[in-house]
Amino acid sequence: MSKFVSRFMKDESGATAIEYGLIAALIAVVLIGVLTLLGTNLNGKFQEIADELQ
Repeated sequence: MSKFVSRFMKDESGATAIEYGLIAALIAVVLIGVLTLLGTNLNGKFQEIADELQ
């Protein structure tokens, strides 16, 4: 039983998968924030153009 526990404690393959998952989640959050901000700014610019055309 102690060999199983020591082997389990030394195994780091699960930690790598968790790290990749956290990196992917962070990238997704940053992308959502940037795209939301960019979308709001673009909407304002298109509205300015539409107002000038009328």
